[in-house]
Amino acid sequence: MLIMPEIKEPVISPVNIEERRKLDIRAGDTVKVWQKVQEKEKTRLQVFEGLVLAVKHGKEAGGTFTVRKTASGIGVEKIFPLYSPNVDKIEIVKRSKVRQAKLYHIRDKVAKEIRRQMRNIRKISPTDSEESQSENLESSVKEEEIPAEK
Repeated sequence: MLIMPEIKEPVISPVNIEERRKLDIRAGDTVKVWQKVQEKEKTRLQVFEGLVLAVKHGKEAGGTFTVRKTASGIGVEKIFPLYSPNVDKIEIVKRSKVRQAKLYHIRDKVAKEIRRQMRNIRKISPTDSEESQSENLESSVKEEEIPAEK
């Protein structure tokens, strides 16, 4: 009886493609993306957690997804390739029901909220001690200018 040798499929990518295809990332999901960062000779993992705004090109080879998070009060967006070897792991933290395929309106919504907050901030009048200090500074500047003119 002849025993056929096992034929191994060629390894195209170090990424488990089937696993990534089964993730089913959609707009509205909150995801954690572990990204490999090269620093000198060392490689470390950096987590980027945020809201998926868009998924483009579905599950095909060039598929990408856009993730937005707020870092120190500033909105940061990153576009990750779905099958990139630099993306170590993708974890879906939360699923939200959304009615749109692309959530680009979130950018404008956040900017509008910030403008609304800025409108509510009232200008605080300086205290008496600060007013007297500013008057003293102004008078000392005028005194210095007078001798220079003569």
